[in-house]
Amino acid sequence: MKTNRQNLILSLIAKQEIETQNQLMEALQDCGIKTTQATLSRDIKELHLIKTLSPSGRYRYAPPAQREQPRYDDRLRKIFRECVTSHAAAQNLVVLKTLPGLASGAASALDGMDYAGLIGTLAGDDTVLLVMRDNAAAEFLCEEIEKML
Repeated sequence: MKTNRQNLILSLIAKQEIETQNQLMEALQDCGIKTTQATLSRDIKELHLIKTLSPSGRYRYAPPAQREQPRYDDRLRKIFRECVTSHAAAQNLVVLKTLPGLASGAASALDGMDYAGLIGTLAGDDTVLLVMRDNAAAEFLCEEIEKML
C-alpha cells in the first residue's frame, strides 16, 4: 500500500504542477487513494521531495535532481587504503596482503567498487586472492591499487 502510494505520488508530481500538500492529497483522492496529512508529510520526507521552480514561475514538488544513493565508494576506498599492506600480480591473479583480520574487509571493498575485470575475491585472515578476467585486467587493477594506496 505504502509503496503503491509513494509510486503514485512520484507519478503525479511528474505529470502535474503540484504546489501544496492539499493539492497532492486531492490528486491522490482523485486516483482513489485516501490519506491523511501526516501520512502524506511522511511520504514527502521519505521520498526526499523538494520544491523547485517550474517553467510557469511557481514552486512545485519534484523528486531530487539526482536520486540520493548512499556514497559508499569513498568509504570503500578508505577502508581499502587503511588495511592493504602490499599487492602483487601473477598472470590473471592478484594477491593482496592486509593487516591481520582485515582481508575480508579489503575483499568486500573491492567487490563493492565494481571493477569490470574482477571475477571474484577469496579472503583469508590477512591475504586476499583476486581472480581477474585476464592478465591485462590484473595489471590494470594493480595500477589502480597503486593509485589508491
